[in-house]
Amino acid sequence: MALHNENGSRAEQLAAEYLITKGYGLKEQNYRFKHAEIDLIMEHKGLLIFVEVKFRSGTGFGYAEEFVDYRKQQLVIRAADHYIFEVDWHKDIRFDIVGVYVDQKNITRFKHFQDAFY
Repeated sequence: MALHNENGSRAEQLAAEYLITKGYGLKEQNYRFKHAEIDLIMEHKGLLIFVEVKFRSGTGFGYAEEFVDYRKQQLVIRAADHYIFEVDWHKDIRFDIVGVYVDQKNITRFKHFQDAFY
């Protein structure tokens, strides 16, 4: 597996653990529908939350939220629509982004953007 894929998988696991410590429940990880993938599907306070996780080893090339462009948003929304239908969800939903940042001292930090798009 390529290093960026390993970093991405590790970042998704770290983001899931981070959200769980905040009271979120993990429902699915790496949910796929056609060409779309949702990194994490969580539940929190009656909301179904679709989370896009982005890893950054620095901010020299930009911040995590800047890498979730319109096309990526549309793919996530399409997959979310399929998941909602599949599990027969009738409550509210939200789309979040979690940036996972590792600094030069190998310290991991998180930036959570709630209701980031839709």
